Amino acid sequence: MLPPATPPARTPATTQDPMLGDGTSRASTNLPWALPAAVLWDMDGTLVDTEPAWMGAEAALVAEFGGRWTQEDALTMIGLPLEPAARILQTHGVDLPVEEIGERLVDGVVAAVARELAWQPGALDLLAALRAAGVPCALVTMSYRRFAEAVLAQGPEGLFDVVVTGDEVTHGKPHPEPYLLAAAALGVEARQCVAIEDSPVGVASALASGARTLGVQHIAPVESRPGLSRVGSLEGIGLREIAGIAAGEVIDLLASES
Repeated sequence: MLPPATPPARTPATTQDPMLGDGTSRASTNLPWALPAAVLWDMDGTLVDTEPAWMGAEAALVAEFGGRWTQEDALTMIGLPLEPAARILQTHGVDLPVEEIGERLVDGVVAAVARELAWQPGALDLLAALRAAGVPCALVTMSYRRFAEAVLAQGPEGLFDVVVTGDEVTHGKPHPEPYLLAAAALGVEARQCVAIEDSPVGVASALASGARTLGVQHIAPVESRPGLSRVGSLEGIGLREIAGIAAGEVIDLLASES
């Protein structure tokens, strides 16, 4: 089982470094800024490329009930909690209760992940660097816990200190609750954290929580917003960039590409 949303037992391995005024620390890597108190990660589309599996499960369910499902429909679902996603599928003819639709979707993506799982470029490298620097990490996903477990079981052990899932919150993304809950479980404030997201819904949730936010454009466009950092991939994103974002620096590689 993955750890629930409770404070981690371990202490970040940065006690050798001088503490700064806000409680964060500078790792022994000669960084110009303090590393954040924690990094909060979205899962689908940010950590792993599971969006095609979700889209396939949605399309199969709508087709089963004789409905029509387009790419545009699929894009509106990215980052949504399962309950509102299920209600959208109901409007496309899926004649099942909301809870059953959610379970059917999870069944489909769990099966797809068991066949093949692709980690997003640069994600595991950044996680490893953060862990080596003693920065706690939380997974903040609107997927159900059993799907999060199926995903993380295929990766290195101990990636996350805390896991917050969509079936364990009262208000899902874009509400800030998931990120606020993850930060509280780590014993820090969201404003001391950097959140990494790929969807408009997730970006809105992270920003509303007060976390410095890095949007990684994957399938859905990540639109420019005040204070939002944007990249096309986590490749090349390391401790320096994360520390800069935590300090208020805005990195916008998407703007430089346009």
